[in-house]
Amino acid sequence: MSEVEKMVMIYSTFPDTATAKDVGGKLVDHGLAACVNIIPQMTSIYRWEGALTTDSEAIMLIKTRAALAAKVIAAVEVEHPYDTPALLVFEVTHGAQGYLDWLASQTQA
Repeated sequence: MSEVEKMVMIYSTFPDTATAKDVGGKLVDHGLAACVNIIPQMTSIYRWEGALTTDSEAIMLIKTRAALAAKVIAAVEVEHPYDTPALLVFEVTHGAQGYLDWLASQTQA
């Protein structure tokens, strides 16, 4: 797989499913992601501004080309309601070739 065809999965969290669907739809519509998966509810426990915080959040897994990761992060940051959204990029090292080819065909070259 060439550098352009390498795939990544970007993990992010959102305050609710509706916000995640809105942002995810825009990513797919603009060819920045081939697919997003939204897991509707999880509990997050973290320290924010010195206080222990517990929130309900939705998880989004964004599947895209490695070459688009910076554009995806920038696009999510513009749309995201959090001051500091969670955005982590994981390299895809293996996968079903047909699926990887489909991911590449659905995203900007």
